[in-house]
Amino acid sequence: MAWTKYQLFLTGLMLVTGSINTLSAKWADNFVAPGCGGSQEHSFQHPFLQAVGMFLGECFCLAAFYLLRCRAAGHPDTSMDPQQPFNPLLFLPPALCDMTGTSIMYVALNMTSASSFQMLRGAVIIFTGLFSVTFLGRRLALSQWLGILVTIAGLVVVGLADLLSKHDSQHKLSEVITGDLLIIMAQIIISIQMVLEEKFVYKHSVHPLRAVGTEGLFGFVILFLLLVPMYYIPAGSFSGNPRGTLEDALDAFCQVGRQPLIALALLGNISSIAFFNFAGISVTKELSATTRMVLDSLRTIVIWALSLTLGWEAFHPLQILGFLILLTGTALYNGLHRLLLSRLSRGRPPAEEGEHERLLGGPRTAINDAS
Repeated sequence: MAWTKYQLFLTGLMLVTGSINTLSAKWADNFVAPGCGGSQEHSFQHPFLQAVGMFLGECFCLAAFYLLRCRAAGHPDTSMDPQQPFNPLLFLPPALCDMTGTSIMYVALNMTSASSFQMLRGAVIIFTGLFSVTFLGRRLALSQWLGILVTIAGLVVVGLADLLSKHDSQHKLSEVITGDLLIIMAQIIISIQMVLEEKFVYKHSVHPLRAVGTEGLFGFVILFLLLVPMYYIPAGSFSGNPRGTLEDALDAFCQVGRQPLIALALLGNISSIAFFNFAGISVTKELSATTRMVLDSLRTIVIWALSLTLGWEAFHPLQILGFLILLTGTALYNGLHRLLLSRLSRGRPPAEEGEHERLLGGPRTAINDAS
């Protein structure tokens, strides 16, 4: 069946905004500008402030939900039907996981390349699968276990490519290794978020835009308040500001004032996350979760190609192999091989119950999986 213009628009929107989200964050890290008090020029490394901006973008999804609900007030729309009452505090534990995992990933993005950052996020499949078996009592299919093993192999290859790649003064080998490990650590936390959402949130049939926005609101408020103690907490080598603290929001605003392009990068990060979440949810609803998974893989290719073109990283052939292995593992875990085999045999694609709702073959992906 041919896609409609609206469906093509959604796929393009998801691919473009998803790529902008990662690239704009990396672009901001590449800027060098003086900070407050006449300090010397230094890189814009403010991961926690960037995470605050990301959650601000997710808050816009909550505004979009209420706008759609008002618009649908006089029109029948099953996606905006009245939902059963629920306690918004149910979103607090997943939001805390999201806040922690996202902040760690922004720290890691300062240390490693954008393409490795995007590829290593595939580790979420491993931990989500294991946690769903342990805490949700799920039984994974053989293809899903195989997908987990293949994904582990892909992570090893991508990590090896980072070890063998040329490293400049901005990204030393020790920093790259630390960044890669932090990304994988963050996926453990994101997997816990997914399990919490599956166990406590989804049974209330909350609209996805409302879920994204509510978690974003919690994350924004909590992390914004945490910027105050972070201003005084020493962070040693993990600090990217002249004061050597965990985060220096004042230094960040001074750098933005002296280099306006940083504001443009931050604005791109904030706006893209809102549109990306909306497009991802709509693609899952209008097309399928498999289409969303394929588009997310294409996003990795776009980020990788642009990073190479802009000279942000050096090419290494092992990255191609690692990406293909990771793509195979993701496809196996999500059951894409069944669709391909069905089409090759000229049969009808097998019915996938809940495919338009579930974003992973076993458990669901995080409500706001867009970092």
